[in-house]
Amino acid sequence: MCLAVSEVSCRLQSNPIQSSSNITFVLAEKTERNPSEMILRRIAVASRTYYTSRSKKPSLYSRISPLGNPNTSVVPELDDWVYKGNKVRVAELHRIIRDLRKRSRFSQALQVSEWMYENGVCVFSPTEHAVHLDLIGKVHGFPSAESYFNALKDQHKTDKTYGALLNCYVRQRQTEKALSHLRTMKELGFASSPLTYNDIMCLYTNIGQHEKVPDVLTEMKENQVLPDNFSYRICINSHGVRSDFGGMERVLKEMETQPHIVMDWNTYSIVANFYIKAGLTSEAVCALKKSEERLDNKDGQGYNHLVSLYARLGLKNEVMRIWDLEKSACKRCINRDFTTMLESLVKLGELHEAEKILKEWESSGNCYDFGIPSIVVIGYSQKVCTRKPKPCLKIYRRMERSPPQTVGLWWPVGTCARVRWRRR
Repeated sequence: MCLAVSEVSCRLQSNPIQSSSNITFVLAEKTERNPSEMILRRIAVASRTYYTSRSKKPSLYSRISPLGNPNTSVVPELDDWVYKGNKVRVAELHRIIRDLRKRSRFSQALQVSEWMYENGVCVFSPTEHAVHLDLIGKVHGFPSAESYFNALKDQHKTDKTYGALLNCYVRQRQTEKALSHLRTMKELGFASSPLTYNDIMCLYTNIGQHEKVPDVLTEMKENQVLPDNFSYRICINSHGVRSDFGGMERVLKEMETQPHIVMDWNTYSIVANFYIKAGLTSEAVCALKKSEERLDNKDGQGYNHLVSLYARLGLKNEVMRIWDLEKSACKRCINRDFTTMLESLVKLGELHEAEKILKEWESSGNCYDFGIPSIVVIGYSQKVCTRKPKPCLKIYRRMERSPPQTVGLWWPVGTCARVRWRRR
C-alpha cells in the first residue's frame, strides 16, 4: 500500500474464514485535498497501466482472473471450461476463491463456490460451508447468512461456521446479535480461539466503544485463551485513541513478555503513530527504531510505513536513510514504494530530492503510472508553479509523455494561461 495517508490493516490472517474481520489503524492524519489535486488524482487513477503475465498453458485461473468487473459473471467461463473437456481440480477452485476474496471480488468468489456446490465438484466440509457463509454475508448481508447457517446440518455447525456467522454480525455492526451469538458459542465450547474475541474487540472498535476493548482482552486471559498479536494490537489501539498512553505502554510491555508472541514492526508503528499525534517526538522515534529492527527485508510495506511516519515528524535524513535501506534490502522497488517516497518528500517540501527519486523510478523499468509523476506536479503547483510552471512540464517532456487535456485545471487561477505544452 502506498498512500499519502499511510495505514496498517491488521487482519485476522491466521484463519482464512474469518479474514474479513479487520480494524484499520490510521498512521497519518487525513488532510483535505484542494480541488485541483483531487482532479489530478482522478485523472491518475483513470490512466494507470496494468500488466498481467500470461502462462504458456491456459488454466481455469487464467480464464477467470482477468474478469475484473465485479458485475461480470464467472459461471459461463466455468461451464465453458468443462464443456471443452478440461479437468476441474478442487484445489484450483479453492485457489480461485482465495484470490477473488483477496481482491474483494466477493460476488464472483460466491459464484465459484455456488458452482462447486451445485455441480457436486466436492462435498462441502464445515470449512467450505464457513467460506460460503462468509461470502453470502459479504454479498447479500447477514440475514441471508443466517438463513444459510440455519439450514446447515448439525454436523456442519462447528466452530468454523459459528465463527463465520459471528464475523458477519461484526462486519455489519449487529451488536446484540453478535453478543448473543457469542454466548451461544461459549455454551457450545466454540469460544476457545482468540479469533472469536478479536471479532468482539473489532465490533467495539468499529462502533466507537474503545473503552470496552481491554475488558475483552481480560476475559480472554481469564478463560485461558492466549491473546495473539492482533488481540494486543487492537487493545493498544483502544488505549491510543483515548490518549491513554499509560495503558498503551502497559499492554505493549505485557505483549513483549509473552513467550508465544513474536513482536513485529506493525505493532511498534501503531504505537509510534499515537506518539506522533500527541507531539511526543522522542517516544515516537524510539518506537520507530524498534519497528525498524523487526522489518521484513523482503517486503517493502514496513519500510513504506516508516518513511511516511518519519516524514510526519519532519525528519528528512531518516526518510532518506530508510529509503536507502529499502532499496538495499528489497529485490526491487515497485510503484507503491516510489509513491510513498515521493509523497513523503513533497510533504517535507523537498521537491529537488523528489525529482531525483522520480528519475530513479523512470529508470526502474516499472510500468508507467501517471499517478507517480503527478505527485511531484502537485508539489510544484502548490509551491512553485504559480510563477514557474516549467519544472512540472519538464517532467513529462523527459518521459516523452503528454499531460492530460485538462492540464489547465491543475494550476492555480491565472497560471494556466501562461502554460503552453508543445506535443512531441
